[in-house]
Amino acid sequence: MRLRMLLLLLVVALSGLAGCGGGDEKGAASADELDPDTTYRLVLETTEGSFTIELDQKLAPNTARSLVRLTRNGFFNGTKFHRVVPGFVIQGGDPTGTGSGGPGYSTVDVPPSDAAYTEGVVAMAKTQTEAPGTAGSQFFVVTGKDIGLPPEYAIVGRVSDGMATVKAIDALGVGDGPPSKPVVIKKVTVQES
Repeated sequence: MRLRMLLLLLVVALSGLAGCGGGDEKGAASADELDPDTTYRLVLETTEGSFTIELDQKLAPNTARSLVRLTRNGFFNGTKFHRVVPGFVIQGGDPTGTGSGGPGYSTVDVPPSDAAYTEGVVAMAKTQTEAPGTAGSQFFVVTGKDIGLPPEYAIVGRVSDGMATVKAIDALGVGDGPPSKPVVIKKVTVQES
């Protein structure tokens, strides 16, 4: 138990230093190249139901590759949606559940100048000081019709199935912070076609 607590504290400390990223992903992804002719989907099983994110390799090839690798390594399993802002976004992907954790590296996929953050779009969270398109592991799903964000957040894909689950999570929001009850991502799997 004591060792587990020490490991948890170490992860929290390192994630706090990493923020959304905290390094460069160059070289880390080369062993995990994605087939450009394959469609990759992430299926998220949550305590509120399931939904599927279809990744967009053209808009965010580096981030898509990273998310697939993290998913295959079980990175998101057991994490929570730590931020739910009703009618705006649901945000997850932080292993610490604090909003400051990440995988210990970052990717960059600068979004186009006409990027629109509309309902169902999945993009990557970043700090205000990070360059446009910087991504770690924290992602958000847009729940508003058009939330009017500037084109600074890497767009990694969109919800292709299960928007009702996303809306159910959104309905648990009580402001800008944790939902009214914990929403756990039980398991994420990769589908290819």
